[in-house]
Amino acid sequence: MRKWFAAYLRKWKDPGIRKPDPILSVAWVLAIGSAFAIPPDALYLGYIDWRSLGILWSLMVVIQGLKENAVFEKVGTAVTGRVSNIRGLTAAMVFLCFFGSMFVTNDVALLTFVPLSIMLFHGCGKDELVSWLVILQTIAANLGSMLTPIGNPQNLYLFGLTKTPIGTFLLWMLPYTLLTAVVLSAVIVFFPSGKEKAVLGGRSATVRHFGSPLQIGVYLLLFLLAMLTVLRVIPWWITALCTLIIVFAMDYKILKRADYTLLFTFIGFFVFTGNMARIPAVRDVLQDAIRRREFPVAILTSQVISNVPAALLLSDFAGDLKELLLGVNVGGLGTMIASMASLISYKFYSNSYPDQKGLYFLRFTLLNLVMLALLILLHLFLSPQPTR
Repeated sequence: MRKWFAAYLRKWKDPGIRKPDPILSVAWVLAIGSAFAIPPDALYLGYIDWRSLGILWSLMVVIQGLKENAVFEKVGTAVTGRVSNIRGLTAAMVFLCFFGSMFVTNDVALLTFVPLSIMLFHGCGKDELVSWLVILQTIAANLGSMLTPIGNPQNLYLFGLTKTPIGTFLLWMLPYTLLTAVVLSAVIVFFPSGKEKAVLGGRSATVRHFGSPLQIGVYLLLFLLAMLTVLRVIPWWITALCTLIIVFAMDYKILKRADYTLLFTFIGFFVFTGNMARIPAVRDVLQDAIRRREFPVAILTSQVISNVPAALLLSDFAGDLKELLLGVNVGGLGTMIASMASLISYKFYSNSYPDQKGLYFLRFTLLNLVMLALLILLHLFLSPQPTR
């Protein structure tokens, strides 16, 4: 018994064992707590945005399928193979995250390209530049993803709520995305050792085993189907059903690799906000606190609980969903938990350079606050001035 218990403790302490997600835990503590005020009934089913969840699940499965077939790694190595110096390599890795996140989400972009970047810069003997590169990639992924409805979960959810045309949505987000691209480009111009040749001294980053052409073609067709669903051309349940059946027949293991933690986090917050909206006193207080302050409230809330839960919590009480959308996207900057995707790149960096975690944190916070200030100033410039 003692040996079994010791083995159990070693297994629990293993960093590879997944611990309970704190945001998921918060979501369900709030949901269960609110159920004491509003006992479960038939209206609970109406709280949940099934369309957003169905599309999000379909996209996660399809993107995971493409990732398993090494599509993104192949794209990354093809792009980096065309550059000759450190500045070009930096630009390639940063803008792969920037543009890639618009279509495969910010977390997938970071999961794919940050490890590749660390390996490339280590191979070039430029370990001292890796922290700056990874921070720039994180900012690029978090802000590049805000341009499209599928770039991140909060966009997909709020795009469905606003029911705005895709062209209008893109115009809302375009100025912020363009400013981000300009700032990133300016920083890369002055990146240290920029003119030095990027000569790999270590192993090559070439992806030798590309995926199955048949599977890649099928996943791309499913991705197109998901895009048509986002644009409200095809009902969400058709896309979800096609994804389930086709992927199960082709490679059922992919279905298990979707981020179900995120989906259940959504459901928990849906239950909580739905219950709060049914308590008149609470609803009125929250609406008064948030209305006409959606942008700053969304930024501040994101710093504490991250921007996806902030969007879910505030959406039922916000009067201006456009301002909320802008706030939760800009609010992904700032603290390291403002966007949970930032923790992905931090984990990769800290695993590779464990003695430089503190320095990374300071640099990350500094650059994020500078970028946050610039986007807030842009928002103030673009916002209509109140009439007297």
